[in-house]
Amino acid sequence: MSTTEAPASPAPPEEPATEPLALRKTPTRKRLIPYWLLLPGILWLIVFFAAPLVYQASTSIQTGSLEEGFKVTWHFATYWDALGEYWPQFVRSVAYAAIATVLCLLLGYPLAYLIAFKAGRWRNLVMILVIAPFFTSFLIRTLAWKTILADGGPVVGVLNSLHILDVTSALGITEGHRVLATPLAVVCGLTYNFLPFMVLPLYTSLERIDPRLHEAAGDLYARPSTTFRRVTFPLSMPGVVAGTLLTFIPAAGDYINAELLGSTDQKMIGNVIQSQFLRVLDYPTAAALSFILMASILAMVTIYIRKSGTEDLV
Repeated sequence: MSTTEAPASPAPPEEPATEPLALRKTPTRKRLIPYWLLLPGILWLIVFFAAPLVYQASTSIQTGSLEEGFKVTWHFATYWDALGEYWPQFVRSVAYAAIATVLCLLLGYPLAYLIAFKAGRWRNLVMILVIAPFFTSFLIRTLAWKTILADGGPVVGVLNSLHILDVTSALGITEGHRVLATPLAVVCGLTYNFLPFMVLPLYTSLERIDPRLHEAAGDLYARPSTTFRRVTFPLSMPGVVAGTLLTFIPAAGDYINAELLGSTDQKMIGNVIQSQFLRVLDYPTAAALSFILMASILAMVTIYIRKSGTEDLV
C-alpha cells in the first residue's frame, strides 16, 4: 500500500529584524568621534594660524602710511622691492642657519648615540642636562653668551694665546682679536640655543634601533665603523631629518642672536622684519618679507625631505 506525502507548506517569510533606533545611530556617532576630537585643534589653527596668515597676506599688498592708513591696492611689487633690497639678509640667514644646523648635527649625534647606547643608568640624568637650558629664558641664554665671548673673557684669551683668532680672522668669521659682533658669535649662539632640538629627535630615532642588529653585524665580521655606516646611520635617518628641520627652520627666522651677539653687518632677515614692523612701521614690506621667508623655507624643506628619501616624513 503506497502512501503519498502531502507537500510541505512553504515557511512564512521571516520578518526583517528590527534594531532599536539608538543602535542604528551608533555607527554614525562612532564615525564622528575623530572629527570631534580634531575640532579643538582645527579651531586653534584657524584662529591662530590661518586667520593671521590671511591678514598678513592682505597687509603685504596694501599701500599707504600709518598716518593716512593702509588700503588694499593689490600692490604685488612690494614683494619684488623687498627681495631686491634685502636679499643679502636672506642669504645670510640661510647661511648662518645651515652652518648652525651642521654644527648641531656634528655635536648632537655623538651625544644622542651616547645616551641611547652607552649611558646606561645615567641616561635620565644626561637627558635632563640636555633639556635643562629650556628652563631658562631664550633671551637670558643668549645674553650669557655675550658674557662668555666678551673681549676680556677667558674664552677669547685662550683663543688668542693659541692664535686661533688669527686663522678665523683670515677666514673672515672674526675681526681682529675679538669674537663678539662677528659671524662666529652669531653662529655659536644659534648652535647652542638650538642644539637640544637636534639631540632629542636623534635620541628618539637611535633608541628605536634593535641592538641585535649591531650584534648581527659583528657576527658577520663587520667593523664598528662599517656597522655605523651601514646599519646605525641609515636607520637613524628619520631622526637626522627631523632634527635638521627642527634646527634649521627656527634658526633661519631668528633675530635675537644676531641682535645681541652680532653687529649691523650680521643682521639676519628676522632683524629686518622686526625693524620694519616695530621701528620703520612699514607693515606691507614686513609682511611681504615674512611671506618670502616662509615660502623659501617651505620650498627648501620640501626638496630636502624628498631628496632624503625618509619614508616616515614624506
